[in-house]
Amino acid sequence: MATKKKPAAKKAAPKKKATAKKAAPKKAAAKKAAPKKKATAKKAPAKKAAPKKAAAKKAAPKKVAAKKAAPAKKAAKRKPNAAFMAPMQPSAALGEVIGSKPMPRTDVTKKIWDYIKKNGLQDKANRRNINADEKLMKIFGKKQVSMFEMTKLVSKHLSAAK
Repeated sequence: MATKKKPAAKKAAPKKKATAKKAAPKKAAAKKAAPKKKATAKKAPAKKAAPKKAAAKKAAPKKVAAKKAAPAKKAAKRKPNAAFMAPMQPSAALGEVIGSKPMPRTDVTKKIWDYIKKNGLQDKANRRNINADEKLMKIFGKKQVSMFEMTKLVSKHLSAAK
């Protein structure tokens, strides 16, 4: 008798699977299948967690390659901000260092750095500090300033060009 029950059990299991496959296309079966998905969804994240991590590692190199290509295109299309490129009139004290013609803020900063490097005014111990000479002392108002403080002090000597 035991041998008869085993074949019967094997036949019963395939029938259930076959009926489930046939029932899926029907709308009524789809409604019943939805709660089953929720029940399997609780079990699924634990099983699918490992494949997602593996997929993420594989996907990361592709994203890095895409990011490297994108900045090259953006760099070519980048336009400077109009506010930085607007000509500014330097004061008389600043004009002694960079010239008296109106120029954008970016050029003002470049010319001040050219003057500092030409005259060796960067502090030897701390290169972020600038030691002012007579001309720069009129602009900065003190003997030594940091490079970050310099732009703030220089902006006081710039006005809108006429």
